[in-house]
Amino acid sequence: CLFRTSGFILNLRGSNGYQGERPNNCETKMGLPSVLEAFTSIFEIGSISNKCCDELVVLGKFCHSALVKRTLEIPLFKDLSPATIIAKSIQTWNNCLGSIDSPSPST
Repeated sequence: CLFRTSGFILNLRGSNGYQGERPNNCETKMGLPSVLEAFTSIFEIGSISNKCCDELVVLGKFCHSALVKRTLEIPLFKDLSPATIIAKSIQTWNNCLGSIDSPSPST
């Protein structure tokens, strides 16, 4: 499943990933490892690291929401529940905001 996801993300970031206009080239504003972590935490089962949360928050809520919405329009994901994905997307966004707002404990 991760292999399929990785190939999909590479396509998503390439010129053939979307039909029509891309939302301000949002997908190029995060590094591929962070895109994969965010994607996995929303569309599959996984977590997102603080480093990738930082990149996601810098990406911005508009881009985050637009990319999730565009991904849901792709036939590969037609069997997913949009309500569930949107809920996981909001949860990932809120978790990332929370992790940035709280300082990491010293070890």
